[in-house]
Amino acid sequence: MLMRFDPFGGLDDLADQLRDARRTRSMPLDAYRIGDVFHVDLDLPGVKPESIEVTVEKNVLSVKAERQWKTEGVETVVCERPVGTFTRELFLGENLDTEKIAASYEDGVLRLKIPVAEQAKARRIEVSTPEKEKKQAITTVSAG
Repeated sequence: MLMRFDPFGGLDDLADQLRDARRTRSMPLDAYRIGDVFHVDLDLPGVKPESIEVTVEKNVLSVKAERQWKTEGVETVVCERPVGTFTRELFLGENLDTEKIAASYEDGVLRLKIPVAEQAKARRIEVSTPEKEKKQAITTVSAG
């Protein structure tokens, strides 16, 4: 087997590992709306459900998760998948109901459902006319 030797390649790898160890990793997401509910899907493959923490404070939704890889007794040949702490913050509009956020985790995807607040939903405004007001007044008097 022919191998090329780079005496400084190990230093580059070490610098990359140190830089990555200090960096908090983000998680990719998709966000979309179906009716009056916003959906957010975050990719967290290999994360144990008990390590996932979802919090909301005012209008900031925070997701934190941790993925560890046991190296005890294992000789690592290649380690390209990131491990450590992953975080993501989403700024929510005031028209969302933060009291009714639902979260589920399946197949490495954290799914959040954030409903639109009742007061922010579109509603129909009744347009009054003199005839409608007269009918309503007559109905009220005859019922009383």
